[in-house]
Parts: sequence; C-alpha cells; structure tokens
Amino acid sequence: MAAVGAEARGAWCVPCLVSLDTLQELCRKEKLTCKSIGITKRNLNNYEVEYLCDYKVVKDMEYYLVKWKGWPDSTNTWEPLQNLKCPLLLQQFSNDKHNYLSQVKKGKAITPKNNNKTLKPAIAEYIVKKAKQRIALQRWQDELNRRKNHKGMIFVENTVDLEGPPSDFYYINEYKPAPGISLVNEATFGCSCTDCFFQKCCPAEAGVLLAYNKNQQIKIPPGTPIYECNSRCQCGPDCPNRIVQKGTQYSLCIFRTSNGRGWGVKTLVKIKRMSFVMEYVGEVITSEEAERRGQFYDNKGITYLFDLDYESDEFTVDAARYGNVSHFVNHSCDPNLQVFNVFIDNLDTRLPRIALFSTRTINAGEELTFDYQMKGSGDISSDSIDHSPAKKRVRTVCKCGAVTCRGYLN
Repeated sequence: MAAVGAEARGAWCVPCLVSLDTLQELCRKEKLTCKSIGITKRNLNNYEVEYLCDYKVVKDMEYYLVKWKGWPDSTNTWEPLQNLKCPLLLQQFSNDKHNYLSQVKKGKAITPKNNNKTLKPAIAEYIVKKAKQRIALQRWQDELNRRKNHKGMIFVENTVDLEGPPSDFYYINEYKPAPGISLVNEATFGCSCTDCFFQKCCPAEAGVLLAYNKNQQIKIPPGTPIYECNSRCQCGPDCPNRIVQKGTQYSLCIFRTSNGRGWGVKTLVKIKRMSFVMEYVGEVITSEEAERRGQFYDNKGITYLFDLDYESDEFTVDAARYGNVSHFVNHSCDPNLQVFNVFIDNLDTRLPRIALFSTRTINAGEELTFDYQMKGSGDISSDSIDHSPAKKRVRTVCKCGAVTCRGYLN
C-alpha cells in the first residue's frame, strides 16, 4: 500500500449551492420572484437574521449589525438588542468574539470620546468570517449527507481556524474508474444458502474462511481476503456475510485538527473492536499513472495513493479528487483501523475493495487513523517505499505523535 493522506486535503465542489445566496440577493434587489430558488411573492420582502456582523453601544443601548438572509450586504442594518429574537446567533457572536480575544490575548473595545462603544475592526472582521465559515460548513455537511448511501450520518466541525470546505473534491460511494479501466460489478455466481453462517457459502467457494463471527466482528487475521455474499446469492439483506456492503453504520465527524494535520475524522459513538467502520474509495488508475501523480503529490508534501496490491500491482486508488469520509482519515504509526481486501460482486483479484476495521474499542470522540504504509496483506515493510534513484521523492514528515512514530509517511 502506498501512502494516502488527509493532512493537506482537497475536498468540495458544489457550485449551485455556492451561488444560491447570490441569486436570491439579486432577485430581492431587483424585486423579482423565482420559485426554483425559493423567492416567491409571499417571502420576497421577508427578513430573517442570517448572522450578526458587528456590535456597538450608543447612549447605553446595545446594537448589532444584522446580515439579512437572502439579502445583499448593502441592506445590512443596525438593530437594537431588544428587537433580536435569535439567541443562538447572539451566543455564537459572543463566543466568536471571546475566541478571537483569547487567540490574540488582547483586543479591548474602543471607547471614543462620544461615549459610543464599538468593536475593533479586526474583531468584527473575524466574527463575520466565522459566521460565513459556519454557513459554508453546514452546507457542505448537508451535501455530504445527501450524497452518502449509508446509515451513519456525517458531521463537520471546525473550532480551530477559519478554513472552510475544501475545494475540488467530489464525494462518491464507490470506486470511480479512470478512462480505459473497466470495473465488472456483476458476479457470475452466488450461493443458495438458507443460513450462510453454517452452510458452505461464498468464502468456502473461494477457499477462505467466513470473515465474521455472530456479532458481525471480523475474526480472520490481516492479509486474509473477505468474500461476502453478492447480488447473485439467494440470501437476504440480513445475511451475516453482508457487512461491508451495508456501508458505514456509525455517525462520524470530519473535524479540523489542532496539531497541524488539516482535516481528520472522529467517531461520535463507541465502536467495538474488530468492527467494520468504512470503505476507502476513490478514482481507480493504473500504476503508471499513480507513479506520475505520486511524484506531484509528494513534492507538495501531500499523499493520496493506495495501491491495490492484493495479488498484483496493476491498479491504484487515488482519493485526491474523488472519495468518501475515508479521504479525511489521518495516518498514525499506532492506528486504530486495519486494512482488509474485500470481494463482493467484483471478483477480479486485481481490484479488491478496501475496508477499514477497528483494531480495538474506539471511544466516542476519538480520532480514527490507519497506517498509510500498511498493505492489504497486513505487512509493513520497506517494500512499500520505493527508494530507487529514478523514483526518489520528497519525504513527508509524520505528525501522528505516536510513541512508535516512524518519522515519515513515505
């Protein structure tokens, strides 16, 4: 397995959502209605607080500068506190102000001679940026949940900096083959079991053991492939040999790390040891193309590539532009996730699906990590790093902080 990365992630592109507010603002400015973007005669002149931009005190009365939802900035108005019925936005404004002051360790309000109390421009600017970031992250979260096809919810959180949704990333639920690569996603045969846990099933036909126990936990050692029941099998969706194909069952959070590793992923619920957590998906490319892209990524200090080297080394998964939540999972030299090769409908051993299982109990709020140098066989060896002069690359420093840290990602 070659390194994959979240520490300098790319990530999001939904142009229609980005332009919606602009279109609404234009409609209201020109007094036009447009049902497709939610502007009707009934709400054309509606005013709803979107966020608060600034604060001042005039003659002992508190005022907030209001940005109205769906209206251009030119229509922002100062409103007395007593007229505002938005306690959550007021609390967010206060929190953002205090966060800024705690970061710079200074920033007292200016008190002019006319006894008007106002915020420093830098504080107001920061508060507006945080408000816009919060809206953008919420839209990104909504978009991710619209696109996912699994049970677990996806949340987004950034309490660290002003970074918004990454650009140029497209959320997908399964492999996306590059031009010229064909993925056959239809099995040629399936089992006729009435109870796949006890009868000779798909794993036995492939010459391996059933991967799961009765608690849906993986019981085979790393390096052993998983053969799940497929679309040709007569067993139903509750079959004990259909785990990975059901998708992520846990609610996860993409969050901004505080240790300089960019985005990361944490679980919001407890995950039992040896449980399936998520698949790793992306664009399937040839190894030759992976070598070309890898030099570009390494020179930028980022890593994205995952070699599909279960039996051969013909293909690689690139999660730089296309991927799912696993795109944001960071590396650790002491990980809590383990890689397994999975075969379901596509039985081509050159193109296994990549599944991540927990190596131990993972508590709610804990970051999810896996070893970028861990191969599907479970081995970690120098073979996964090419040191030949013709392919010498810039080494990426590891920031996992583990006691067993090897120092570099590649």
